[in-house]
Amino acid sequence: MKPSTFFAGILSLAMGASAVELKKQVVVTYESNTPDWVISEAKEAIINAGGIITHEYNLIKGFAATAGEKVLASVQTMGSKYQALVEEDKVVSVE
Repeated sequence: MKPSTFFAGILSLAMGASAVELKKQVVVTYESNTPDWVISEAKEAIINAGGIITHEYNLIKGFAATAGEKVLASVQTMGSKYQALVEEDKVVSVE
């Protein structure tokens, strides 16, 4: 194998690896007057982008998900009237 062919292969692997979008664990919430169809559209967008809905909340309007930053930014700007609040899912403690 020629060295130039080997390096071309390594370069293409590196470029392909950099194209992979990192996924974040988030909680997406909406105000209580948000229609269910808005939330369903947001969940569908996340699933269609390769994300996963990890939990659906009953007491508040929202859900937890693992998704890429691009689709999360899209979900935040989907509705002009019903804005989504997207926050990183993390442990909160009170000392």
